[in-house]
Amino acid sequence: MTELRTELLVSDDWSDYALLDSGDGRKLERFGSVTVNRPDPQALWAPQSPVERWTADAEFSAKEDEEKGRWQYPGAPPPDEWQLSWDSIRLKARCASFRHMGVFPEHSVHWRWVAERVERARRPVRLLNVFGYTGMMTLAAAAAGADVVHCDASPKAIAHARENQELSGLDDKPIRWICDDAMKFMEREVRRGRTYDAIVFDPPKYGRGPKNEVWKFEEDFGRLLSVVRELLSPEPLCVVATVYAVRLSYVSVAQALAGAMDGLGGRMTCGEMAIREQGRGNLLPTGLFSRIDWSA
Repeated sequence: MTELRTELLVSDDWSDYALLDSGDGRKLERFGSVTVNRPDPQALWAPQSPVERWTADAEFSAKEDEEKGRWQYPGAPPPDEWQLSWDSIRLKARCASFRHMGVFPEHSVHWRWVAERVERARRPVRLLNVFGYTGMMTLAAAAAGADVVHCDASPKAIAHARENQELSGLDDKPIRWICDDAMKFMEREVRRGRTYDAIVFDPPKYGRGPKNEVWKFEEDFGRLLSVVRELLSPEPLCVVATVYAVRLSYVSVAQALAGAMDGLGGRMTCGEMAIREQGRGNLLPTGLFSRIDWSA
């Protein structure tokens, strides 16, 4: 079995995003020019400043253990959408449903990691990004030189990702945008005999495809990994898996991925992602990751 090396990946390469404070089950963040106050059950500690004194342009409220809620605006509401940047990539942020902002800042550790491997490969690289959301991984990989296929079941997410592509000046990059159920698309790619040098996936705990296909993490993750294995090229570059909102250890996820890739070698790293709070430097954990590196 591949040796599991553990690591805590901290996203600290942003200028347009900051975790300003956290605690008492909430977090205060700056996305570009807009400050938001959102729930976060991982913030078990006391905040630097009492939550009731926080000043934010937008606040998200929801019942305990529920994702869906509503945004409130203590003063003049922020724009429906606004721009921010990471590295050379520009994106649109917005106060979306389910407390989302159109970007997961902690994923920048994977965007840069994959882009570096694409650049160092010095050969054509085909990358598949499934459950790709608003496309930041796709754009980072394409900017580094990869030929990318991006798949997501949400037409809104695909439209948002294409807007980010235009904003970033990457219209000339080879990106295929696929709005489809991830498993159905990947299984068709297997039947077509297509392969990829790099595969990135961020499956939800629960989701539905465009034709009401049901995804349940605990039931479908193993099947997903089997298809990932079938889609890898004879000379793979890397695989990245990120996982949220499941009651699993990163060791469970990593061992499942390692088992599916048994016999291929590579260096595996697994652990947690986190964001560093400004001021006192507390780390707010955000999700689990596992990745395999076959690059030189």
